[in-house]
Order: sequence, then C-alpha cells, then structure tokens
Amino acid sequence: VDADLRDPAEILRAAASLVDLSQPVAVLLFGVLHFIQDDEGPHQIVDVLMDAVPPGSYLAVAHFAKDLYRDQMARFAGVLNENLSVSTVPRDRAEVSRFFRRLDPVDPGVVQVPAWRPRNEAESTATAAVWGGVGRKPDRVRIPFARDPAFELNTP
Repeated sequence: VDADLRDPAEILRAAASLVDLSQPVAVLLFGVLHFIQDDEGPHQIVDVLMDAVPPGSYLAVAHFAKDLYRDQMARFAGVLNENLSVSTVPRDRAEVSRFFRRLDPVDPGVVQVPAWRPRNEAESTATAAVWGGVGRKPDRVRIPFARDPAFELNTP
C-alpha cells in the first residue's frame, strides 16, 4: 500500500482491495512510526489500524530508540533531521510499549531488536538502537490498567 501513515483510513481502504480484512492479518510498522511526530498522534494511528482488523491479527513494530545509546542516537537523529524532509522522533521503551497497550504481547515483549528471538549468540549480542515488539489483538476487549507496564496514567 502506497499511502501516508498519517491517513490510516486511506491505508485501510487500499488494504481492503488487497487482503481480506475479515480474516486476521499482520500490521507491520517497521521503521516508519519514528517519522510520525507526537502531535500527529502516532499511538492513535496504530489504534485506528488495529481497531479495523479482526481479533487474532498481529501488530509488529520496529522503532528508533532514544533510551539506548543515548548520545549516538541523539547525533544520529540530528543528522537525519538536518538531511530529510521529515523529522524523526526516537522514542523510549515505554513510549514504544504504548503501541501494544490494547494487545496481548508476544514473548519476549518490547525488547531491543537483536534480543527478539535470536537464532544464535551473534544475533543476540548485535548492536541496535531499535525497540521491537509484536502483539496479538485479543478475542476480548483489553482495557489497560495502571499496573499494566504498557499503560501510563500520564498519557492520553
């Protein structure tokens, strides 16, 4: 689908002509959410997409981290923001975890990408300033509670 992520209705319209949205699907958002500014509602965009797919569907996210390799990531984001037409917004683990707040997490949860089911030790120790995770849309409505680590009371 060739569409702007800030227009999830258009994405869903285009996707409906390609896949059967009455059956579980995977929503893959790799390397794109960090280009959505906070005031553009990245978490709300994901909610719209996941509300439109049936239970049993999955969300997978890979997102630049601001709390891993802080100095290097700050410089990297600065270079990107100077050279790209759109700014990047690295987010910390809690902010990335919020994308999954209404989903059932798939083990091992939101982790540094090389730690997400590595096949060998070399993969598990690779350097990456990227948070990644997968969540499954449950058959029931999931209401986040304050003691849920993927939910923060101070966020909408």
